[in-house]
Amino acid sequence: QLQLVESGGGLAQPGGSLTLSCAASGTDFSANAMGWYRQAPGKQRELVAIINEEGIATTVNSMKDRFTVSRGDAKNTVLLQMNRLRPEDTAVYSCLIIIRGVNHWGKGTLVTISS
Repeated sequence: QLQLVESGGGLAQPGGSLTLSCAASGTDFSANAMGWYRQAPGKQRELVAIINEEGIATTVNSMKDRFTVSRGDAKNTVLLQMNRLRPEDTAVYSCLIIIRGVNHWGKGTLVTISS
């Protein structure tokens, strides 16, 4: 059974950095695309960044100067490097891995930006 394990969330100060990681296990297939969404308190879930199987990465405009999505060295692993963090980046970040056209979601990891 496919499982997604996220790590790297936690508390950071404004201006700081965090790197989130998500790894899928339990499948022999390679992901078609992988990415990250986030949901801030009281807001709808929004796309942060996505990377396809060719390695073409897209980050939403409002975050592209601070956040970078990449594929990890291990198969079906996706990273999100977040720099110059702001209090408004506080949210639950969830990874999405698409395998054979099926969406698989992580449980989410909480990122809190506060001094």
